[in-house]
Amino acid sequence: MAAVSFVCGHGAAAGAPGVVTLRRACPVCMLVHETQRSRAELLRRVSPAQRSALGAETRIGAEYEWRCSRGHDRYRATIVDQLTGTACAKCRQSAAAPAARVEAGVPYMNPGLRVGTSITEHRLKTMLAERIRLNHRVNAIHIARTFHGRREVWPDIIVPQLRLTVEYDDPGRSRRAHRGLKAGTDADKDDALREVGWEVIRVRAGGLGPLGPNSIVCQSLSADVVDRVVQRMRELRGDAAVDAITATGSG
Repeated sequence: MAAVSFVCGHGAAAGAPGVVTLRRACPVCMLVHETQRSRAELLRRVSPAQRSALGAETRIGAEYEWRCSRGHDRYRATIVDQLTGTACAKCRQSAAAPAARVEAGVPYMNPGLRVGTSITEHRLKTMLAERIRLNHRVNAIHIARTFHGRREVWPDIIVPQLRLTVEYDDPGRSRRAHRGLKAGTDADKDDALREVGWEVIRVRAGGLGPLGPNSIVCQSLSADVVDRVVQRMRELRGDAAVDAITATGSG
């Protein structure tokens, strides 16, 4: 197997004999970015004796010994499990407790949440607000299982009155966003919300295909696309429910 050098600086030394250079980040850095984490966060969680190895790791399936952030016993897990799930057995038990199940499906404001918003996502929200009244006091929803290591998800737009969320996806400058592994992550997020009574409407732009029955495929964001989002809301929740929150309604 050929040695590989990645643009993030991990892997084999670039330019060395027999080394294949790829113009993309290594799998670990890609997953870290997708899960909105950092490699520094991983290094704080791993057993101190393994920090050096993890600092250079490129394989998401590599297994390490981790320290639970809540002070539970140390445990072994792969990097992908650490980033996308709750690997600590005691934390998994807590997530399944009755009190946690009561919270599932409840939207709320997480004041510490830092999620980047693109110009197009902001434009979608502005255009949608011209048609329905949006709630700006919630930015997260509790779920019944873990997603990226947390029991919450952070949709682009939350419409709590209808138990609907709206997401905007496009491939970005790299042309790789929301494809492959990220598309699987998006579908997993949709499933987690569906399990607690929410539906997700996805605007899939820039050549992305549909991800599910609520996908609105388009080349770019337009007024017609936003009208199609509202129409899908009506199909999912009924005219009366949507009319009650229209921007010009009295409900």
